[in-house]
Amino acid sequence: MYLSDLKVGQKAIVLQASKSLPVKLYEMGCMPGEEIELNYAAPFSGPMCFLVQGTLISMRKELAQLVPITDPDVKSLRND
Repeated sequence: MYLSDLKVGQKAIVLQASKSLPVKLYEMGCMPGEEIELNYAAPFSGPMCFLVQGTLISMRKELAQLVPITDPDVKSLRND
């Protein structure tokens, strides 16, 4: 499952990507183990807006299709 698969209001945990992702994603807080929530998705495959570490970030759907996620109930990657 990938970030692009989330529905508005749905939460997930970011997983380690098999491919290297753009550094700007890590700079925005989209790190493995972080909880992320989809706040808004523009129509017609437009940008998606996510809440991560208390900050809203926006990215193209094409980029969201590269970020693997898992169910937020999986706590093996979290530092809780």
